[in-house]
Amino acid sequence: MAIFENFPAFLLIFVRIASFFVTLPLFSYRTMPNILKIGLSFFLAWITFFAINAPVLEINGQYFMLIIKEALVGLLVGFIAYVIMSAIQIAGGFIDFQMGFAMANVIDPQTGAQSPIMGQFLYTFALLLMLGLNAHHLLIDGIYYSYQFVPLGELSFGLGQESTTEFVVKIFNAMFIVAFQMAIPVVGSLFLVDIALGIVARTVPQFNIFVVGLPIKIVVSFIMLFLVMGALFGIMQKIIEMMIRTMRSLLELLGGM
Repeated sequence: MAIFENFPAFLLIFVRIASFFVTLPLFSYRTMPNILKIGLSFFLAWITFFAINAPVLEINGQYFMLIIKEALVGLLVGFIAYVIMSAIQIAGGFIDFQMGFAMANVIDPQTGAQSPIMGQFLYTFALLLMLGLNAHHLLIDGIYYSYQFVPLGELSFGLGQESTTEFVVKIFNAMFIVAFQMAIPVVGSLFLVDIALGIVARTVPQFNIFVVGLPIKIVVSFIMLFLVMGALFGIMQKIIEMMIRTMRSLLELLGGM
């Protein structure tokens, strides 16, 4: 079979796809068994091998550098997608800070790291929305079309270019801007509540504002979340679209296009 005759090329494809799943949202989580990730990577590498007409490669000194290059491409593209989706958890962190839930972090079973309560709440909805929109198909489609931008067997790619570094910095900047836009309705309303509570505390000193302040802020937060949930889903959809576009733009930069 052709795959055994050109096994080095198949191995490079497998390394890129497996590395892609290491950092990609949804596919990289601990709740997905490792055997499933490896099997899915192998199956997609098998399909991609015959779809892209892989060149014949030899195992030599340059081949080991190609393995490192393929791993870096997969990890970086998946990491950029993860950074974009992290804007939702950052927005939840802003909301938690104003609600008084900043100390009550929970362990995210998907990543094993601490996560804000509202951030995990919104992030779960975002993952369900991504599945409902079939965006995970576009993520897998992106790794297939990555071979059009970063060809197999070429050692050079634009990782160290100034344009790539500037692009990554802009993505981090956009992540915080989107997170602030998601959180501003709830955070803004809680800021007004703080002003009102401050006025009450000054005008009625006998009123124990610390006892009633936290429950009021929690109730207002949930009311605002209920009112703006439709808009939040719209922003989540824009974030998913932004994630797809960002992956493509990064691949174009890595490919020198």
